[in-house]
Amino acid sequence: MEARALEFLKNILSTPSPSGYESPVQEIVRDYAASFADEMRTDVHGNVIAVRNANAPLRVMLAGHCDQIGLVVQHIDDDGFIYVSTVGGWDPQVLIGQRLTAWGTKGPVPGIIARKPIHLLSEDERKQVPKIKDLWMDIGAKNKTEVLQVLRVGDSITVEFRYLELMNSRVASPAMDDKTGLWVVMEALRRVDRSKLNVAAYAVSTVQEEIGLRGAQTSSFSVDPHVGIAVDVTHATDCPTIEKKEEGDIRLGRGPVVYRGPNMNHKVVARLLEAARTHEIPYQLGASGRATPTDANSIQVNRAGVAAALVSIPNRYMHSPVEMVSLEDIDHAADLLARFLEALPVDAEFIP
Repeated sequence: MEARALEFLKNILSTPSPSGYESPVQEIVRDYAASFADEMRTDVHGNVIAVRNANAPLRVMLAGHCDQIGLVVQHIDDDGFIYVSTVGGWDPQVLIGQRLTAWGTKGPVPGIIARKPIHLLSEDERKQVPKIKDLWMDIGAKNKTEVLQVLRVGDSITVEFRYLELMNSRVASPAMDDKTGLWVVMEALRRVDRSKLNVAAYAVSTVQEEIGLRGAQTSSFSVDPHVGIAVDVTHATDCPTIEKKEEGDIRLGRGPVVYRGPNMNHKVVARLLEAARTHEIPYQLGASGRATPTDANSIQVNRAGVAAALVSIPNRYMHSPVEMVSLEDIDHAADLLARFLEALPVDAEFIP
């Protein structure tokens, strides 16, 4: 992986982008894409759309969502403790004891999220799974007045950013879901050999996937693609307690996952697999018998229908502050999509 590509990944991972508050990370995306995109625009919803070879009659849209799960200030009590609501799907248990940052109008405000210490929990309380309403954020304020000097209801909150390098080219960080997918689609667009590109290639950093696939819906309507490929994360099953019989055998470091199933256009999938075999790019197969909870779902049913596919990055510990992926997997995913685009003729047919 090139140094500038790795730096781009670190920059987007260290920039807050909870659903509805994505603009800071989108600024980084625009700056990065400006060096290789022929055209670029940001729509009213906040999606960043970069394109190469825009005048070609066949349009292909690659989508990776930039938004991450987060929290929002819901209530500030008289003693200065902050109660939160979730933005996206959190397991409250993984939040306890985390360092947080609240993003106020005057700048970031550090804090922690906590609950009653175990010493003081009753026997019944120890058996119960905590709910979000049982947790609070503490920024060290003495009272509500002090909190209101830096924060107000509706401000966004994220867990503390930390990019951790591990063994075997594996890295852990909050928001791997789905800034790795965002990274892949922008890198794929950058890596395409212009002399081989016969189609219009769009890479879209979509917004608000975590709260309803909303950015993919609006951006795909705007782009009006013939082919749409979403890049998201999927559950790696190479760790304890996850049942391979239910989720498939998906492992870190063995390549991106190409999904098959009734909601994937079989001709798009066949071309993805052909590109992987031709260029000796490792890949894994995944199966889904229903519409996936990813941007591919919205893209597929845009307008009169889109030939849709899903390429996923294996991810351990999804929707937690320690999501783990393999750098090799995302690197191979970017190469796979770039080679797919280069091999696509302008008269390709995707009707089943």
